Amino acid sequence: MKLRNRFLLATLVGLVLAGGVHIAAILAAPHFAQQDAFEKILPTLSAEQAQIISAPGGGNTWLPLPDPSVAVAACAFDLEDGPSRISAKTGAPFLSFSFHTKTDGVFFAVTDRAAVRGDLEIVIMTARQLDEARAAEDENDPSRDVRVVAPERRGFVIVRVAAPTPSLRAQAEEAAKAVSCTVDEEP
Repeated sequence: MKLRNRFLLATLVGLVLAGGVHIAAILAAPHFAQQDAFEKILPTLSAEQAQIISAPGGGNTWLPLPDPSVAVAACAFDLEDGPSRISAKTGAPFLSFSFHTKTDGVFFAVTDRAAVRGDLEIVIMTARQLDEARAAEDENDPSRDVRVVAPERRGFVIVRVAAPTPSLRAQAEEAAKAVSCTVDEEP
């Protein structure tokens, strides 16, 4: 009986240990991934326009199952050099933005409904950069920018433009490519 109890205890301890290692490996995998979403979008850091990563009707994409009615573009940001400005002209196709950190996922999202007179200006900044911008702001001329405080210095923006009909696919792709991603010159 004692041998059987020891065998069961050893088996139970082995299963618990194996389960713990398995769960730890799954949770740690994203931190060690070489080709995660940020690494794929990182080359857009020096570009001034969003880069298409999936377009309606096919083409170059690294998304596993791209939506055929949505053009998707992306650009990376690094707040080390200052706030990042994301600018877009709004129009007929639905336009949305989601802001992601390098490691923790989505921290902000906005649609074209936030546009003022057809222009959507979003400034991503650190809390310190926001304080500096508020201190330099003129009380009589407040900023019309949507200001977003990023939890990390590096991240990326995903732009989605809807193409509800096949005839609007080219327009959706052009709208996604027209999104500007630059380092903000103003405080």
